[in-house]
Formats: sequence, C-alpha cells, structure tokens
Amino acid sequence: MEKITYQIYGDSPGKTTQLVCFKLGSEQAERKVYLQAALHADEQPGILVLHHLLKLLKHAEEQNLLKAQFVVFPMVNPLGMGDIGFRQHQGRYDRASGVNFNRNWPDLFKAVGTQVADQLGQNAQQNIQWVRAALKAWLAQQQPVTALQQQRHIILQAAFDADYVLDLHCDNEALPHIFTAPQSAAVMQDLSDWMGATATLFAEDSGGYSFDEVWSNLWIDLARAYPDKALPFACHSATLEYRGQFDTFDELNQEDAERLYGFLQSQGLIAGELIRPRPPATPAGTDLAATEMTRVQQSGLLAYKVKLGDLVKKGDVLADLIALDGEGAFVKRTPVLAGTDGVIISRNINKYVWPGCSIAKIVGKEILASRGEYLLED
Repeated sequence: MEKITYQIYGDSPGKTTQLVCFKLGSEQAERKVYLQAALHADEQPGILVLHHLLKLLKHAEEQNLLKAQFVVFPMVNPLGMGDIGFRQHQGRYDRASGVNFNRNWPDLFKAVGTQVADQLGQNAQQNIQWVRAALKAWLAQQQPVTALQQQRHIILQAAFDADYVLDLHCDNEALPHIFTAPQSAAVMQDLSDWMGATATLFAEDSGGYSFDEVWSNLWIDLARAYPDKALPFACHSATLEYRGQFDTFDELNQEDAERLYGFLQSQGLIAGELIRPRPPATPAGTDLAATEMTRVQQSGLLAYKVKLGDLVKKGDVLADLIALDGEGAFVKRTPVLAGTDGVIISRNINKYVWPGCSIAKIVGKEILASRGEYLLED
C-alpha cells in the first residue's frame, strides 16, 4: 500500500493543507477502482468506512488477491474539514467561493468530446483508451489557481481512468441509499444488495454537475454524439449515502466496509472467498424524478409524525409545523403533507426549519412534474 500526500496551497496565509490518498494493487491491472469520502466534509461516516476498507484492501494486497488497482481518498476534502467557526463545523460549501463542494464539476464531454471524434472507431477498448488519453492531456493543460481548483484537479487526475468511481456521502438523517445513472442499473443493484440500500435513485443528469455524474455523463454524451462508434459505458459511478450525519460508529461502519468489500469481490475486483454471505435482494432502482423532497413554506418547529422506513400515501401528514411567531405563535400547528406515495428514506435532524427547507425524501414510483430539471436537495 502506497501513501501519497498532495499539497494544496491556501487562498490566504495559514490555509495551506494536505490531501492524502492510498494506492493498492498494480497500475497494470485491467481495471481501476476509485473511492473517496467526505467531499461534503460534514458527512463523515464514509471516512470510517474507508478506514476499515483500507485494512481489508491492504490484507488482500498482501495475499495477492487484488485484481484491480485501488485509489482511495479516505477524506478527500481538507478544505471543508477545516471550516470550523463559533464551535461549529460546516464543510458543505467552499468558504471562499460559496460553491457546494459537490456541485459544478467540469463537463468532460465538452472538454474532450470533439477532440476524439476523428479517432473513434469500432474497437471499443481502443476507443476507451483514446478518450482517457484525451482526458489525461486535457487535465495536464489545466492550471489550477485557487485551493478549490487545486483540490479538484488532484481528484480528477486520480479518477479519470477509473472503471468504478464511488463517492461516499451521508444524508441528514436517513436510511442507506444510492444515486447513480440508469446505465449502471445492473452493477448498482449488486451494490445496493451488498450495501443494504433502501433505495437506488436513477438520473442521467440531476442538474448540479455532481462529482459522480462527471464520469457517467461523459460516456452517455459520447455514445449519443457518436452513435455509429463502439462506445461502451466505461465507468460505473455512484454517490453512496451511508445513512445520516450521526451514524459514524466503529462497528456499524466496519460492517459497511465489509459489505463494500463483498461488492468488490462480487464484481471480480478482489479474489478469494466471499467475506460474508451474499445479502438478500434490495428494492429495484427508481427514477430520481419520482422522489419527492418535501419542503416547508414557512418557518417553525418540526414535530414529526413519521419515522424512517414508513410507507406513506399522498396527503398523509409527515409532520406538524409549530408556529414560532405571529398570532398563532406556540399554539398553531400546520400539517406538512406528503405529495406522493412512497417510503420515507430521510428526515431533517434540525427541527427548526424555514421556507424552502427539505424535511423528508419520499421515494415513490410516479414521476413528479413538480420536480423540474433540478433534482438535488441542495
């Protein structure tokens, strides 16, 4: 196992920091797996999951069981991890620019799509090599300046040629779930089963240029732009939501790591006897546009009427919103209603909410016109 430390130069004095990654397995392996956690630095269960996974991968490497190269950033966002003020940690947004750390990643098709047009042919593996060579060259030309640009450049250079990109996050208060592209449905059903996910949510483009969609969208856009060329879906990428922000527990996340290791074994990326019995099947994936993110229209104090995992019908009361000011202050309760049928997979740990706050995700099966083109929370 090789440890690599990158320097990120700060935007102001005292802000220079380090980004650490680990490499395991051979660089000549046919496949590559990229894993990272805490891109949203206030979401820390994934750090502990990868802490435990590293130990498993190291042991597998020592036993010559790795069939792929693994690149692991257990905590990929030191910029956000350092965002502490007034005894509170933030970590979701870049303090300097205001950018969400998991939004506005580059459109790689725009970067290399036209450059590779004349090289593409009917040899799928050769086409993958051409595209990745173009990505490597494009990344080499970039000149990152700000700390955020430096961080993203390091990450992109580490992940651009991966066959699997897994971005470990967590929700506010939630059951395990996955965000991914529908083109990865079969692979992600396997991952969902191993992970014990309550839901797998499909979207080709959720509207925010999230990190996981950078990789899937490249191959989706290439295939659409050049339908007469042999362009396989060459990268399975996903955001893995490991429950909620308070679910950072040693034994729980060790089990998560073992389950993730089992998935990697199931995909033929690690040899040897399965680390644990294959788990039962989980629900099939659904369109992200069928998931309601229930929002409140006024400020108040939440009094929930539903728990995680509850099945609800459209019109059911999810919570009462207790007024904190005005004529009905501390007396009036306004019901917040479900807008669709489905299962509750997340709630808000903050019970004081204001207009626009999301208080629940309801995973349904009916596409909701109200969702529009921007499908993230945010």
